[in-house]
Amino acid sequence: MSEEELITSSIKRMVKLGSVVGRVGASMLAEKAMSFMRSESSQKAAKIKNLTENAQLIFETLGKLKGAAMKAGQMISLYQGLFPQEVSEILGKLQKEAPCVPFEVMEEEIKSELKKNFALFRYINPKPFAAASIGQVHKGELKDGRKVAVKIQYPAMDYIIRSDIKNLKLFLTAMLSLFTNINPEPVWEEVQERLLEEIDYRQEAEHLREMTRLYAPYPEIVIPKIIEELSASRVITMELTEGIVPQDAYSSQYPAKLKSQWGRNLYEYALRGIWEFQYLHADPNLGNFAFLPDGRVIVYDFGCIKKIPPFLAKGYARLVQCVLEDKQQDLPGVLKEMGIYKTDGSLVPQKVIDSYCDFFGQILRKDPPYTFGDDDSFYNKLFDLMHAHWQETSDIIFPKDVVFVDRTMSGHFGNLCKFKAVAPWREIIGGFAYRFIQSVEK
Repeated sequence: MSEEELITSSIKRMVKLGSVVGRVGASMLAEKAMSFMRSESSQKAAKIKNLTENAQLIFETLGKLKGAAMKAGQMISLYQGLFPQEVSEILGKLQKEAPCVPFEVMEEEIKSELKKNFALFRYINPKPFAAASIGQVHKGELKDGRKVAVKIQYPAMDYIIRSDIKNLKLFLTAMLSLFTNINPEPVWEEVQERLLEEIDYRQEAEHLREMTRLYAPYPEIVIPKIIEELSASRVITMELTEGIVPQDAYSSQYPAKLKSQWGRNLYEYALRGIWEFQYLHADPNLGNFAFLPDGRVIVYDFGCIKKIPPFLAKGYARLVQCVLEDKQQDLPGVLKEMGIYKTDGSLVPQKVIDSYCDFFGQILRKDPPYTFGDDDSFYNKLFDLMHAHWQETSDIIFPKDVVFVDRTMSGHFGNLCKFKAVAPWREIIGGFAYRFIQSVEK
């Protein structure tokens, strides 16, 4: 992680955001003009090359801006299949290659927040071991001997995010319109709500306490203990709970069986958030997790939690039920009940649903169990499928509450591919869905 001076001026940030949108837009218009002179195969190759170059520009710009701009880029990058694989890989670097802010600056933030309690630290490592969109994390040690992790918000981040929000809606709308026909309004509403919530680390501390309570009966999920006297609105200190970093965990260093167990625990963690607790950890960035040799998963970041409305949890459960019971003809009606339909009030076309069911149905097959990541061309096929139905889906509306649920499941889908996880997914997903349906029908 290289060190970068944080850009705090609202005018400079607005210019940077506007510049990247303008440059990407001009590039894509030029590419579209040139496409008329190319064959179909060379059109596709040139389009992917153009998207890849623009993704690199977006990565470099948003990584330096941090705050709401970088967070928006991270969120977009987690929508697997929205872009070609080459583009997703570049945007995915926003999850793990964020430049850090010098420790001298961050140390002042800690002292300002903790005041006299800062004296409880014996040592804080000046080199961060994680840097993200609104803060970075340093290891440390207390005078009582406890090893800790200190998460510090970047200076003026409250001001930066609130300032960014004035410009970010335009940025997000422009960027999505360049790549897709997705209606940006519900995406924006939900992103704004989550961003404002993430500013206050006291809210994150509350999420951490609640997650600790909810997951106490589930030893496969490890949640670090918060150090209350060293936590405030812009600093959270937790007991240091270390594990195997993701890049090592999904590498060839570890056996396939263990990687599948890690993948299964990650996925059940998400499913339990939707259907058992309606309290979803909605940031599937793999950097928020670490892994233990016995199959357990450590969860680090609780800034983004989505409370699932009961109607939505029921809708997702009924979608699974329809697929498992071969009732695809009922899916358009279920989607309509969830608030997902075309702008004229009509149902999502059956042929679109059938295409997606055929594509994703393999994950829920009975035998043999599906292995994520087995097909290297999966995301390119998904990208092609989305564009094949571009016209039929361009005017679909959806409630804002689905944004972070879909983002979470899409992100974990990508995580499972990295682990090449294999498990009886039909039984696992169906089990959670049917138990929820039974509980609401009692």
